[in-house]
Amino acid sequence: MSAPESFSHYPSHPPPVRVSLHVSAPHACAYFADRKCTTRALWTERADAKIYHRFMDAGFRRSGRILYQPVCAGCRLCQPLRVPVAEFAASKSQRRAWRKNQDLIVSAAPPEPTPEKLALYNKYRRLWHDSTDEQTWEDFTSFLYDSPVDTIEVCYRDPTSHQILGVGICDVAPESLSAVYFYFDPDHADRRLGTFSALWEIETARRLGIPWYYLGFWVPGCRAMEYKADFRPCEVLGTDGIWRRLEAASANEEGRSHTSDG
Repeated sequence: MSAPESFSHYPSHPPPVRVSLHVSAPHACAYFADRKCTTRALWTERADAKIYHRFMDAGFRRSGRILYQPVCAGCRLCQPLRVPVAEFAASKSQRRAWRKNQDLIVSAAPPEPTPEKLALYNKYRRLWHDSTDEQTWEDFTSFLYDSPVDTIEVCYRDPTSHQILGVGICDVAPESLSAVYFYFDPDHADRRLGTFSALWEIETARRLGIPWYYLGFWVPGCRAMEYKADFRPCEVLGTDGIWRRLEAASANEEGRSHTSDG
C-alpha cells in the first residue's frame, strides 16, 4: 500500500526552476461542463530536455510553445500519469488493437504540417468532438507544430490508398517520451488507432532505452481521459509531488477507447 501524502502543494506543484508564470482567468473546463478551469503558464522559445522533463514531473504539459499547469480552485483531478516502459504489459484488448493495425504504414519523422493533415485534424474535431469551427493554418501549426523541445511526428497510413488515418505528436527527452496529441480519422474508429499509437510509442521508447512514457493528465470521472489508466502498470503524480503506482481497480480497461491527449 502506498504511503499517504504528508502534504499537498498549493495551488499546484512548484515549477522546477524560477520562472514567471501567467495565471489565466477562470474559463470553461475541457473535462467537466459544470466547472471552471484556471491555469498558469509560461511561453518558451527553447527548453532544455532535462529541464522539460522536470517540468512534466511538476505537473506541466505543453501546448505549442506554452508550458501550462492546472491550478483550479477546489479541484485537483487532473493527475499526470506515466508508464514505466520496461514493466509495461499490454492487455488482451490492447493486443487485439495491435494485431488489427499491423497492416498500417507507420513513419516517424520531424513534425511537418501539411494541408492533408490540417484537413484530417478538422475532420477529427468536427466528427469526434462536435466542433463547429474550422481551424486555420495558423491555429493548427501554432498548437501542434511549434515546439520548444525535440519532437517527433508519427503518421499512420492505409497500406492501399496511402490515406493518412492518424497522426501522433510526441516529445522526446533522454528520460521520457511524452504523448502530446493524437488525431485520427473517425471513419476508422473501429481500428482503435489511439490505442495502437500509444502501444507503438511505448515500444519505440523501449527500443530507444527511454524509461518513462508520459500520457498527460488522467482525469477520474471524465470518460474521455480515464483510458490512460488502462496502460499498466502506471503511476500518477500525487499532490505532494511523489509518483505512486495506480491500483488496478482504478480502471476498467475493456470498456474504453483511446481518444486524444489532455
